[in-house]
Amino acid sequence: MNSDNLKYVLRQFVERSLPFIRPRELILPTGTGKVIGLAGVRRSGKTFLFFDTIHRLMEQGVDRRRIVYLNFEDDRLHPILATELDLVLRCLRELYPEMLNQRVFIFLDEVQNVSGWERWVRRIQDTEDVEVFVTGSSSQLLTRDMATALRGRSITLEVFPLSFREVLNFRGIEVISHSAENESVVSGALESYLAWGGFPEIVIADETLRPLILEEYASLMFYRDVVERYGVRNERLMRELLRHVFRNTASLLNVSKLHRDFKSLGFNISKNTLFEYLGYLEDAFLVFLVPKQEQSVRKQAHNPKKLHVIDTGLVAAFKANSARDVGHKLETAVYLEMRRIRRDLCYYTNGSEVDLCDADGTMFINTCWSLAEIETRHRESKAMLLGHDRWPNAHGHLLFHEFTCSVGKELPEAEPAWRFLSQKRDTRWSNFLH
Repeated sequence: MNSDNLKYVLRQFVERSLPFIRPRELILPTGTGKVIGLAGVRRSGKTFLFFDTIHRLMEQGVDRRRIVYLNFEDDRLHPILATELDLVLRCLRELYPEMLNQRVFIFLDEVQNVSGWERWVRRIQDTEDVEVFVTGSSSQLLTRDMATALRGRSITLEVFPLSFREVLNFRGIEVISHSAENESVVSGALESYLAWGGFPEIVIADETLRPLILEEYASLMFYRDVVERYGVRNERLMRELLRHVFRNTASLLNVSKLHRDFKSLGFNISKNTLFEYLGYLEDAFLVFLVPKQEQSVRKQAHNPKKLHVIDTGLVAAFKANSARDVGHKLETAVYLEMRRIRRDLCYYTNGSEVDLCDADGTMFINTCWSLAEIETRHRESKAMLLGHDRWPNAHGHLLFHEFTCSVGKELPEAEPAWRFLSQKRDTRWSNFLH
């Protein structure tokens, strides 16, 4: 890392205007005495949460010259060695000696590009008057490296693409109770949300540009966050696996069957390779593998996992039919909503299937696109009975998009999905990974 280039980057940040920030529900804590880490998929808004925090610090009177923002994907900083990170504070003091002996706020974006970053952060956290914030797009990188190297000195939060509530806020749509016209608007907004997802740039982009942006995201995530990061040799296999998971969100994933399917397509691979590649996708925040709720860990391990993808808009980017299986995309949207709140989520099946429950059995949720058909209502009624039989004290929810007037009498726990997803939930501290 060249010190002259670094000084140019530092001064440029101090002198430039910050971009316009739309508020998110997650607000980063300051003054905690901890390193604050943000982990999440690329383009989910981690950088803008940084900028929002910087705005708040400036409103509190913090001089801009005491704030450092570095994006470690900036080519002007490459190559970056951990041994050179001391240049950051040294160059800042040379540029602004009048700020000497005052607290410095350091924001480091995409830290996984610097091997050994966590040791430097730990040292300056212990020896300098600093507050440090970091982001990364690898779950294991932040949770493992921060937990082991910083040893209680860090807090890590997950960042997801926008929730449905946040999309409504971005679009200026207010939920008005007992208004049929408003309900129609919000219901239509949910259909758009399922089609295009919640990446902030997508939500505010012109609809004609959204497919192109999503394809760019898919390509970037595939190459940068999977192939390059993990040194994947069989790119064709990884691409097919990625396409498979995005075409089958909210479905059970049987690795043995998937292995046979890939063998029939001519891939000479082992099941261990599939498990390994799925692990890469999880680590990059592209997929979530949800276990079946079982008392026995052994039984849980032997059952298929339920697959959910990070964003329903990316489904179309991986060449799936974007209008197909809207019910599955709705189920994934509900999963992501609850995943923002807690991590101990499962599914359960025993004749019927409960789409989502927690490990303690305090709540369960079933999701269905349409309750217009009597066969569907019968199926969902059986699933709700299964949930109540297994967890007598649990709160059950049946979420739907389309319905008939008789639904309320037949299924009293049924609720429009848009209403459930638009309800305010306190996620400020529930995003903690540890």
